[in-house]
Amino acid sequence: MTTLKALALGSYTQVKYHPFTGVDRELEQIMAPELEVFSSEDLGLLHPDTLAAYKLVISYTEFSDDPIPPEQSAALLSYVAGGGGLLVVHNGISLQRNQELGAMLGAHFTYHPAYTSLHMTAMEHPIMQGIEDFVIEDEPYYFERYPYFETTVLAAYPHEGEMREAAWCHKFGLGRVVYLMPGHHLPSFSVEPFRRMIKRGGLWAANLL
Repeated sequence: MTTLKALALGSYTQVKYHPFTGVDRELEQIMAPELEVFSSEDLGLLHPDTLAAYKLVISYTEFSDDPIPPEQSAALLSYVAGGGGLLVVHNGISLQRNQELGAMLGAHFTYHPAYTSLHMTAMEHPIMQGIEDFVIEDEPYYFERYPYFETTVLAAYPHEGEMREAAWCHKFGLGRVVYLMPGHHLPSFSVEPFRRMIKRGGLWAANLL
């Protein structure tokens, strides 16, 4: 039986806020045995021939002022639109530095208040099956939704008097996209409900759930 594979992209060397070291191992453990995760910081892997080998791309990419080269962003767009899966965790939304990738994600990160306890409310969706409301210590990200873009909220949290989106999913062409807001640092990946969100979110994005 052929092992299905996932590609996880993060930053090991040019790290500003979110080192991939350690997080990579957690993602590999969480997605096993359904998906074998290959972790790298090489965005050059965003190439049609390379991506064809993967059922899922996981983004934990670092924030940067430099856009991803258009050949690479086009490859990722085509991959997802053609039926691939994309799971974006916390700072992985930095893909928004390319406006076309930001549009695919459905929302734009604006800023984050101070790290704090976040009380997550789980919504009804196959990804959230078996996941109850939970508390996680993490960064609360704020977003602006892209207009005319339909998505399904998976979890929300109260902050500064409002319920704010913490996770969502949607289809994009023939593919699927999932965004999960938690994941600021390694301890976040020890919170069991969040681990389950990663697992089920990745399988849903890969069309295996």
